[in-house]
Parts: sequence; C-alpha cells; structure tokens
Amino acid sequence: MIVNQSNLAILNQAFSAAFRGGLASAAPMWSQCATLVPSTTSEQKYGWLGKITKFREWIGERQYQNLVQHDYAVKNKTWENTVQVSRDEIEDDQYGVYSPVIEQLGQDAALHPDEMVFGLLKAGFATPCYDGQYFFDTDHPVGAPGAQVSVSNFQGGSGTPWFLLDTSKVLKPVIYQKRREYQITPKTSLTDDNVFSQNQFIWGADGRGNVGFGLWQLAYSSREALNVDSYADARASHQSIVGDNGKPLVIRSQELWVPPSLEQAALEVVTAERLANGATNVMRNLSKVVVCPWLI
Repeated sequence: MIVNQSNLAILNQAFSAAFRGGLASAAPMWSQCATLVPSTTSEQKYGWLGKITKFREWIGERQYQNLVQHDYAVKNKTWENTVQVSRDEIEDDQYGVYSPVIEQLGQDAALHPDEMVFGLLKAGFATPCYDGQYFFDTDHPVGAPGAQVSVSNFQGGSGTPWFLLDTSKVLKPVIYQKRREYQITPKTSLTDDNVFSQNQFIWGADGRGNVGFGLWQLAYSSREALNVDSYADARASHQSIVGDNGKPLVIRSQELWVPPSLEQAALEVVTAERLANGATNVMRNLSKVVVCPWLI
C-alpha cells in the first residue's frame, strides 16, 4: 500500500469498524449484577446509599425518615489499551493481519467492565462499602442511630466463595460508573512523532469510569462447602435482612453466582430432583445458577 494520508484515512476507517465490531460482538456479564450510573464529574458521591425506607399510614404530620448519611464516593479512573504497527508492514500490505487484533481490542473494551465489576465483588471480603464495613461482613450496623445491631451477609468458611444475589432491585449489589465510553484513536499522521522518529503507527483505545459497591443487603456470600444445607442456611439468612426501620427488605435470593469450579455443586443443589439420600430436594429451582469465569 502506498503510505499517504488518503490511504491511511481508509485504513483508520477499517480499523475503527473492526473496533466497533469487537465491541458489538462481546457478551459482557456485568449488567446482570451491576447498576449503570452515568457520571459527569471526576468523583461521584453516593451519600444516599443505605437510606432504605418504607411507606406508613399517613396519620397526623409526615414523619421524616432521616437515616444515617454516608460519605461514600467512587473516583473515576482512565483506562487504556494501545497497539502499534510498523510503517513497513503497512507499506508491505501486512495491515490485514492486524484487523483481528483491533477487533479483539474492541472486544476487550466491552469486557473490561466485567473485569472491574467481578474483581470488586471478589475483593468484597476485604474492601469497605458505604457503611465502612467490608462489603461481605458479619457486623454491618443496621438500625436507627443509637439503636443499631450487627447484621451479617457472610456465612463464613475458608473455601472457594459463592454468592447469592438479589438483582431484582433498581440498585444492584455493584455500581458500574461510566464517565466516558471506550473509543479508539489513531496516531497515523506522517508528521506524528511516533511515525517520524520510530517508524510506528499507533492505535489506542481508552475509556473512563470505575466501580463501587451498591447495597450490601442485596448480596450474601459464603466460603463454606456448597451443598443443600449451606445453601438453605445462606438463603434464609439473606432473605431475613431488614432495613434500618426494622421492616423486611423483601430480599429475593434469585441468583446463585459461582466460579466454574463450583458449577457442578451449584447445579446439584439447585436443579437435582432428589438428594443423595433419595429425599426430595425442596431447594430445587429456587435460584438461577450463574457460572462466571471472572470469579475464579
């Protein structure tokens, strides 16, 4: 190919299309358990997290349910992934080899929120959420100020973690905060330093955003062996969580998230008609099993 600005413009269009194709072809999982929150600033504050209230009969004056104000914020981060191609290879018509690379770049961009969301979920045993406790903890403070009790969303154990999630609410267990969409930018002008000094063309993808925790009440985790007994106990504990006003949050432990290593155990717990001893599996079909490779 003759390397001139006209031909490079055509090449950039082709690579841009490949990037968009990669974005469109990916099947990310993050939206199943994370709420998308558009961001317009460098840091998004979530002081309203935890303000879960309920309706009451209107008798007399309104009662203002001023619960604890939390100082929880998520700072946006900028992410990039960049590839370079020798000008000689473009000149020798080798650029077609790189179209799949650019397409993969687009697919990686679409899947990057998965990496962030599920990375945070796995780190929930040692990462604080809005109330200052670890997201998965045994002593979340619940109740009006001065009358709080400790509530747990962690069953215990030391094995491979598995998770019960309620994804039916508007706000999900994790927040994916998006500041700027992922896009690809070329540096292919013949006067660009990378071309003039290094004989390299560059295509860089970047986006901006971050993840944070939503409501810990919507997630329950365990490191105990996954079996019918531990599942039933976790499910009962999860669905018994109440709000600061003491009323049920109507938690639905509708999804059982596991890494691939626990897929068989999860299916035996949730889909088997009978237990190993021949008894009816009363826990059957109470949750949907979701196998997530990011939870390895």
